Amino acid sequence: MPVTLVNPEGLPKPDVYRQLSIATGSRLVFLAGQVARDADGRRVGEGDFAAQVEQCYLNVATALAEVGGSFDDVAKLTIYVVDWSEEKMPLLGEGVSRAATKLGIDPVKPITLLGVAALGEPDLLVEVEATALLA
Repeated sequence: MPVTLVNPEGLPKPDVYRQLSIATGSRLVFLAGQVARDADGRRVGEGDFAAQVEQCYLNVATALAEVGGSFDDVAKLTIYVVDWSEEKMPLLGEGVSRAATKLGIDPVKPITLLGVAALGEPDLLVEVEATALLA
C-alpha cells in the first residue's frame, strides 16, 4: 500500500482522521475539489450537507479509479465547508460514513477542514480535494 497513516506520539490521536501519512510510490495525483454533482453534472443533495459530503467522497473515489487508484491511495484531503460550525460535525461524519459504506473503504485520512464564506456555485455546501500517491 503506497500510503501509511500515522498518529505520532506527542500529538492528539483523533478518531476521525490521522495526523500524517507516509506516501511511497511513483505517481503523485492532485485531484481538483469535488462537489455534489453526479456524472452528468446534476445537483446532488441540494440543501442536504450529509448528502453533499457523501457525493464528494464518491466523486473522489471515481476520479482515482479512472487513473488506476483507489481511496486507499489518498495521502491527504482538504474539506471546504460553507459557514462551518460545530453543529455540522455529525452531518459531516454521516456523509463520510455513508460514502465509506458504499465504497467499502476506511475513510480516515489526514484532513484539513476549512470554513469558507462560499464556494463556486451558490447551492454547494462542501468541496473535497485530494492528494494521492499511486504506486
